[in-house]
Amino acid sequence: MNSSLLQELISHKQLQKNLSVAQLTEKLVARKEGELSSTGAICATTGKYTGRSPNDKFVVRDETTENLVDWGNVNQPTDEATFDKLLNKVVAYLKEKDEIFLFQGFAGADEAYRLPIQVFNEYAWHNLFAKQMFIRPTEEELATLEAEFTIVSAPTFKADPAVDGTNSEAFILVSFSKRIILIGGTEYAGEMKKSIFSVMNYLLPQQDILSMHCSANVGEEGDVALFFGLSGTGKTTLSADPNRKLIGDDEHAWSPTGVFNIEGGCYAKTINLTRENEPQIYDAIRFGSVLENVVLDKDTRVADYDDVSLTENTRAAYPLEYIDNALSPSVAGHPKAIIFLTADASGTLPPISKLSKDQAMYHFLSGFTSKLAGTERGVTEPQATFSTCFGAPFLPLAPSVYAEMLGKKIDEHNVSVFLVNTGWTGGPYGVGSRMKLAYTRGMIQAALTGELDNVATVKDEIFGLEIPQEIAGVPSDVLVPKNTWSDQDAYDKEAKALAAKFHENFEKFTGVSENIKQAGPTFTA
Repeated sequence: MNSSLLQELISHKQLQKNLSVAQLTEKLVARKEGELSSTGAICATTGKYTGRSPNDKFVVRDETTENLVDWGNVNQPTDEATFDKLLNKVVAYLKEKDEIFLFQGFAGADEAYRLPIQVFNEYAWHNLFAKQMFIRPTEEELATLEAEFTIVSAPTFKADPAVDGTNSEAFILVSFSKRIILIGGTEYAGEMKKSIFSVMNYLLPQQDILSMHCSANVGEEGDVALFFGLSGTGKTTLSADPNRKLIGDDEHAWSPTGVFNIEGGCYAKTINLTRENEPQIYDAIRFGSVLENVVLDKDTRVADYDDVSLTENTRAAYPLEYIDNALSPSVAGHPKAIIFLTADASGTLPPISKLSKDQAMYHFLSGFTSKLAGTERGVTEPQATFSTCFGAPFLPLAPSVYAEMLGKKIDEHNVSVFLVNTGWTGGPYGVGSRMKLAYTRGMIQAALTGELDNVATVKDEIFGLEIPQEIAGVPSDVLVPKNTWSDQDAYDKEAKALAAKFHENFEKFTGVSENIKQAGPTFTA
């Protein structure tokens, strides 16, 4: 770690260190960084960067990372000199600020594997975000905490690509040797959260621990369920179940003793949020929570969750304990069930199907979904996308590392795996409608209680998936997607087009077994 430069930040004349939620709230309001909503949550906007900026993320290529990182479009290399030069500039920039903010805490709820971290922020509201998203230490833990990874965030520092070696004014640079994440030029708070997740995805597998982009909950019998999926597929919504304890909504690790949350908070999408559909999330947005790019009524300060004038990627960050039935500490046993979530905009994948072991590996490596509007800059309507391991943007190591670990654990613990489509039914995006949340909840309930273990199934002729023929509370015609389309020929055309995309994407996986290759769609052009 570059301790001399970080020491300059520690010795800042007005370092605001580990402030309380109330103190940070007072600070950010006084500094006009945000405003209070009617429920007491603070609301801030992020300017032109309303989602992650993956093209601006780099990893320092050095002796530590050269042979470990899976270099390419996701893990773009930069060199040590570029990183050092930019770090010096950012530290000098922050030193001139009237005050800066520091949060110290942990990533990883299991004390045996947790990572002590510290976050330096230019903005008070970013520091509140960090406080609520990462794991907050006790006073005793704080007294002896020595950070092993540091975030330095300066959103108003704009890089000059010609001089600084970046792709734009925004940058997210990670040095695993110096153990520093450098963020600038973007006010989107999610970059901090996802950068630490990327770090854990690098460190944990080297300890034989599988890191996962998934939510998790646990039933009364200790039965753990994992929900994999990209942003917008329903991880947060579907894991917030009043009948099960929430372990976490987005980032987890699977150790030799079980599952633990990497975070101390939730980062929920709030687009079209209602208390009726998502009461736990709705009621968690209170004092201490952070609303991002949500529009408030100028007089009442009531949030309008239907307003997408700033972005469709509106968010709320809140600590886990704001969910009434959150598990504390967020550590549990081995999973009994795994749910792969996809939001298929073509409307052709079944709403639920049970996967064989080979199908599970195929769909984990494929990581199919439709990228939804707002999650990344420039995405304005759903786009079919394949994100390996349901989390490619955050995986520094080769996909095979994570896939092989998952396959091994599925075998060891005899885990049931399901593919659940939370996307469109009755037609593609623009024609059909989004699958009813009540139906999806009913299907997942049936999967987790074992109701689908022996139910009669029908095999989808294009995708080769086993579709349950009957689930309590779900109309049978909904279960078979073709039955929901008025134009059967149009369904066949759309489904075959999607099957072809699966095959084309999977060609890049040259080292997998023939059984896994054959576990994809049965239709070939």
